[in-house]
Amino acid sequence: MRYDLIENKTSGETITNDDYISGLAKGLALLEAFGIDRQKLNATQIAERTGISRTAARRYLQTLKFLGYLETDEHSFWLTHKVLRFSSSYLSSAHLPKVAQPILNILCMQTTLTFSIVVLDDDEIVPIARSFLPQQDNMRASPDGMHLGNRLPAHATSTGKVLLATLNQEEQKNWFSKYGLKRLTPFTLQDESAFYQVLNQVAQQNYCLSKEEHELGVIAIAVPVLNRQGKTIAALNCMSQVNRVTEEYLIQSILPLLQNTAYEIRAMI
Repeated sequence: MRYDLIENKTSGETITNDDYISGLAKGLALLEAFGIDRQKLNATQIAERTGISRTAARRYLQTLKFLGYLETDEHSFWLTHKVLRFSSSYLSSAHLPKVAQPILNILCMQTTLTFSIVVLDDDEIVPIARSFLPQQDNMRASPDGMHLGNRLPAHATSTGKVLLATLNQEEQKNWFSKYGLKRLTPFTLQDESAFYQVLNQVAQQNYCLSKEEHELGVIAIAVPVLNRQGKTIAALNCMSQVNRVTEEYLIQSILPLLQNTAYEIRAMI
């Protein structure tokens, strides 16, 4: 018996048509359509962002509103706190965030800087663990708004470049063709050839220093986090403000801490 296969363009994984629930996929795509750039969307905008018809989009919106995942003013829709159930379940059960959290807190105590564990999700990086001290001013600890679940453009961050550097040349070109290099500050790298060169350098030196590419005044350094099989599964970074630390300090003093910590986390996962 022959089964038609559907391929996930991002992961390369395949699934048979019989096992694929398109309605569920469309509902999740609809939820993902909401973002920082547009926190409120109507049926027409949802249809444009997801590729489904306006009639179908309206039905999905009404269903998700009925289930409590969306709220509406009868014109636009927006996410409710109920969607946090998914992220809170992940953060409380996933092994890597639980292992990394106390280690990140110790690094923060030692240096008064902010540390994060980050994963790659298409063209964005997502923090899944971040250093936190109860007595610390949260905004000061996170100069660029880095908080759990927040999404930042991968091409303009130290962690993003570390994770993109693990891709082979063909994968990097496909990534660039799909997402490009959006300009965020005057220092954001936008030249395609130069971007590949930077990723190659990051792969060779096994770390990345990024300064004011995503947000003015912010500097960060990152290293890969490997599992026991030697596969890069996340990135570990330290961030601060350019008026607090120098590039030399990050490379000479913080980089060894990051490398040792990444090795320690690898032994625990």
